Amino acid sequence: MSVTERAIADEWRDSVYGRFRSEFLVAPLGSLCNDLNGIQTGPFGSLLHQRDYVSDGTPIITVEHLGENRIIHQDMPYVSDDDRDRLSQYTLREGDIVFSRVGSVDRRAIVRELETGWLFSGRCLRVRPEVTKVIPAYLSYFFGLPAFKEYIRSIAVGATMPSLNTGILSTVPILVPPLAEQQAIAHILGTLDDKIELNRRMNETLEAMAGALFKSWFVDFDPVRAKMEGGRRSCESLPGFPADLYDLFPDRLVDSELGEIPENWEVKGLDKIATFLNGLAMQKHPANGGPNLPVIKIAQLRAGHTIGADSASASIPPKYLIRDGDVLFAWSGSLELSMWTGGDGALNQHLFKVSSELYPQWFYYHWVNEHLAEFRDIAADKATTMGHIQRRHLSEALTIVPNTALLDSISCHMQSLIDRSLAIRLESRALASLRNALLPRLVSGVLQVEFGRYTKGRGQ
Repeated sequence: MSVTERAIADEWRDSVYGRFRSEFLVAPLGSLCNDLNGIQTGPFGSLLHQRDYVSDGTPIITVEHLGENRIIHQDMPYVSDDDRDRLSQYTLREGDIVFSRVGSVDRRAIVRELETGWLFSGRCLRVRPEVTKVIPAYLSYFFGLPAFKEYIRSIAVGATMPSLNTGILSTVPILVPPLAEQQAIAHILGTLDDKIELNRRMNETLEAMAGALFKSWFVDFDPVRAKMEGGRRSCESLPGFPADLYDLFPDRLVDSELGEIPENWEVKGLDKIATFLNGLAMQKHPANGGPNLPVIKIAQLRAGHTIGADSASASIPPKYLIRDGDVLFAWSGSLELSMWTGGDGALNQHLFKVSSELYPQWFYYHWVNEHLAEFRDIAADKATTMGHIQRRHLSEALTIVPNTALLDSISCHMQSLIDRSLAIRLESRALASLRNALLPRLVSGVLQVEFGRYTKGRGQ
């Protein structure tokens, strides 16, 4: 279709999602799906229990694994080959879209080639588009419209635990442009998501490198042991070992309260190398119509953004302001640790902002991370509704501190990894913001896509 023809057809219609171009087809979701199990609920009841899960086998996608239009591959349950064959009707293939059936019913993720052959749980629904009618990637982005998410939440049944079923989902109206335009929209948005995913993998690599170096140097003392055993050549052959650090490492281990540690290094409590500032009860600092900040709670820390967060007054004491790059540690609940990149915010109670005037950021960050599993075990043992740690646990968590010269030299290498990681995450945030801004304008037709180009719709 030429630009002129689009201009002739450039009229608008109202829908439950707002205004769309009038030439878009409006169809119930069920009519756009495969005739055979196009919308299907996962295995119920006796078909699949948690006791059926095994340590290795075919992954099961649950609600917890539905990220922002992608499957999260962490902490996945598995079933045996026999159970996989028994549950073959719940097998996923590329282009399927997995929905949350209960709770956060607006969560969805598209299945990619890597996840073909996986299964989905009874708390999920599978949507299998008919590709001659709708491009799966386009449909999944349509599901990502803020207006669609609001609508799907409004029609879910149940007050305390909203839920969907195949009947409800089948009747949901979908606005469908021509296939070529669907493909172009999916390409534009998919290119941004591909870059975000690439950044995520790059960041994982950087974090793994930094973690491995920290453990090697400050927990296992590999450079010291290598220097003891083989001199300079042995030490410099360690993976990732900068040659200029050789002379700064000691060549002996001595006894301490933690066992053997490098000579002239010190043992200090975690609270001696960093300050742990607890947040405020932000309900006592309401915005009241004035300048405000999003309140960063455990939920925001886990999500990495402040979308949907409560607001508090921006006039809180400056030390409780959160900026990009701050180290945040949730000391109750799930006990999360993160270098924050979600923008400015207000530090809520149950979160520590971790800082230090004496030691570099990478150093105290990795020491908190080193003790994180221990802290989680402490919290899990508490007979309360929300497990937590206490300040004394910070004192009891011991760290090993090298001399200042070595710490300063190592900082040149370690901080560069952190800085690169933060830069990548901030770039991904900007890309996600761009994607979120383009999504409703592209899908509604305000931005008209044509042969890889897009133009502004008339009258918008």
